[in-house]
Amino acid sequence: MKVPFNDVKSANDSVASDLDGAVQRVMQSGRFILGQEVEAFEAEFADYCGVRHCISVASGTEAIQLALLSCGIGPGDEVITVSHTAMPTAMAVAATGATPVFLDIEPQTYTLCPDQLEAAISNKTRAVLPVHLYGHCADMDAILGFAARHNLYVIEDAAQAHGSAYKGQKTGSMGNLGCFSFYPTKNLGALGDSGAVTTNDAELAARLRRLRNYGESRKYHYETMGYNSRLDELQAAFLRVKLPRLEGWNESRRTLAEVYLSGVAERFPSPKVMADCVDNYHLFVIQSEERDELRDHLAAREIQTLIHYPVPCHLQPAFRDINHRCCDLSVTERAARRIISLPMFPTLKIEQAEYVVECVNSFG
Repeated sequence: MKVPFNDVKSANDSVASDLDGAVQRVMQSGRFILGQEVEAFEAEFADYCGVRHCISVASGTEAIQLALLSCGIGPGDEVITVSHTAMPTAMAVAATGATPVFLDIEPQTYTLCPDQLEAAISNKTRAVLPVHLYGHCADMDAILGFAARHNLYVIEDAAQAHGSAYKGQKTGSMGNLGCFSFYPTKNLGALGDSGAVTTNDAELAARLRRLRNYGESRKYHYETMGYNSRLDELQAAFLRVKLPRLEGWNESRRTLAEVYLSGVAERFPSPKVMADCVDNYHLFVIQSEERDELRDHLAAREIQTLIHYPVPCHLQPAFRDINHRCCDLSVTERAARRIISLPMFPTLKIEQAEYVVECVNSFG
């Protein structure tokens, strides 16, 4: 039995006629940038996340970059985040001219360790950027409390957490700003690059709308320097097709996760979901001391796996000049040596997941 790591095509095929209709709707409108599809999607996604404003942008990376810039963060500033994340998290910080300050992760959840926050702060710190990694929520009560004490912005990286929730609040609704990617493999994925920022702050929303469109405040009038970071009408139309299916697709992922949890988690530990949290299971990750051998074992049985992520940000050559002054990152480094991501997508069949469990358990 072949089991791919992901199968974006099958999910798209399930809504193909609606996607075709979206194409025709946009073509017939004659409007391709910042039109009614973008406006409608922004309203619908804001409502889904439980916030007042959604500002769509060209990618998840630019969502973080522009969110930081809207807060006035730039050269000379520091942003606290985790090293165990996709590189775009840290790259977006660096793109503003600010410096990422890397913290370790909690060994149970693989998200930002709040106990290290006090050691990481300096007179240059302007924001905390927690990552809801794999769809697992970071400990937002502790993070928001710390930020309030030190007058810092909290910007959620929710690129992998569409529909995840922390104590009844959707990701992207708890910090000052929430940042999403709609890369095709995400739980809510476009058919190309795209992203969004969510917020309840009208002033930040207005700044973001200017920043994404060259700094324009009205036609041909530019209040600030800005960027070309706009979600196009076609991608917005595709996302509008998929958004009503997101909860059902997330539920399918949870069902598959239960198969994995009941089958392999005792021997091969996976991240824990905190009490009162809802996980979207963007990825299903386990750990093994013999990670590479396990991957070979599964590949020989036609099961595709990936590693998210093999090299932490603080060990990447791109960040070789950053002084990691404050924190022990041993949990991150240990995880990078041990983690393996199993196949996970909403159209994965139960029998395929059971076959993965059987093959994982036959290892060693």
